[in-house]
Amino acid sequence: MLASGKIKIIAFPEIDGDVLETRILLPQGTPLHRTEEIVQKTVQALKEVNQKLQPLQPEGQQLVENINVQYNKNLDANETGTHVATVSVDLLKAEVRNAKLDTIKNMWREKLQGLPDIINLTFKEPTIGPGGLPIEFRLQGSDLDQLKQASLELQNWLNQYVGVFDLNDDLRPGKPEIRVSLKAGAMAQGIDASTIANQLRAAFYGQTADEFQLGSESYEIDVQLSTLDQNSLDDLDYFYVTTKSGERIPLKNVAHLEYQRGTARISRVNSVRTVTIQGDVDTHLANAAEILADTKTNFLPKLNQKYPDIIFSTEGQERESNKTEKSMLKAFLVGIIGVFVLLSFQFRNYVEPLAVMSAIPLALVGVIWGHYFMELDISMVSLMGLVSLTGVVINDSILLVTFIKHHLRKGEHPEDAAKKASRLRFRAILLTSLTTIMGLLPLLMEKSLQAQVLIPLVTSIVFGMLASTILVLLVVPVLYAILGDLNKIHFSK
Repeated sequence: MLASGKIKIIAFPEIDGDVLETRILLPQGTPLHRTEEIVQKTVQALKEVNQKLQPLQPEGQQLVENINVQYNKNLDANETGTHVATVSVDLLKAEVRNAKLDTIKNMWREKLQGLPDIINLTFKEPTIGPGGLPIEFRLQGSDLDQLKQASLELQNWLNQYVGVFDLNDDLRPGKPEIRVSLKAGAMAQGIDASTIANQLRAAFYGQTADEFQLGSESYEIDVQLSTLDQNSLDDLDYFYVTTKSGERIPLKNVAHLEYQRGTARISRVNSVRTVTIQGDVDTHLANAAEILADTKTNFLPKLNQKYPDIIFSTEGQERESNKTEKSMLKAFLVGIIGVFVLLSFQFRNYVEPLAVMSAIPLALVGVIWGHYFMELDISMVSLMGLVSLTGVVINDSILLVTFIKHHLRKGEHPEDAAKKASRLRFRAILLTSLTTIMGLLPLLMEKSLQAQVLIPLVTSIVFGMLASTILVLLVVPVLYAILGDLNKIHFSK
């Protein structure tokens, strides 16, 4: 099932929430009225989605219950200003509405295709998803141009996969600026970079020239160019720099002026310049684990060879899932060893505990088929359920093995003892498992949002116990009969 791809492996289960956000990022310096126009188009697109899906809802209820717009806020951008905004939407509760959150997002995204001036437009659930984003790469290096080029090439590769959306990085263009650099020979005239920077700052931003006390109040006298002398970029052509000797030299004679955009934000991790690429995946169309695995195998080695000074790493859900997986594997091994030691003391040998513990891999069969029947992907939560089964499913084996050993002590042949034990203990083993399964069934059928995260765990336990119960009655007696034929069990009274 796993090899064929019918059941996917994901980091954390997808849960339909009741809140959806659209985060808008425009170029720095965008005026507020332009941001308001984009927000209005975003809200209008949502209303059109609501009109289309409303007839499908129970009793024709409104799919969109509330819309909230926040300017100067975008959690993805880590920037503030008139160029960012967030549109938050309260939806009809997930257990009531007849529309998946991914369906709403895709319809909303499609209606907003082609909006001009937008750097990034992402759709997020603000309260769901503790494991991070499905796609998150970290690029580290010293050259910003190389980091940006490598980021664009990686994003172009990821965009080839169907189901990948909202790709962006955090190395974005900033506000328009004028870069000033010294011309050759400027130092000979007594002009250095510090002199030009200080005089430009004092002229356009102002500088405190004096301070005086008037009664109980203190006043500062700030000096700067008049408004008429700094209301145009052409004013820089008439700006003069004063040397230490008092000579006034035109700025354009000692410096180059370049009009371009800077960088909005330079992130650093451990003092190293870092670019982070983030993206989302529609789980109905693609699997994030498969995309990341294919990218690391078929693309990252070539990209690393092209940019040897850049370090590539994965973050987000993959990193968190790897961390959780290692932790669960450690706990699983400790539990297995503990069970083996206890059973070894009980049976006074090292072979029979292995027959008892054969119920553990048998439970995996039920876990896989259970997720197939429930139309779920196997996630870290599912594996938690499998780990918790370690001690539970062994109870059935112990019930059966204890009865087998009871007949062995009477001198019966191992094959006869195994058959009799499987037949006579069928009811006790079945009831032991069914009581646990029936107690978990209400949670398995629960539709509320709070219970959705537990359903993969409960699926692993319920179907794992069901499969192990049936298989234990067949496999464990066969194993004991085989061990008896190999003289690995002591039969004396």
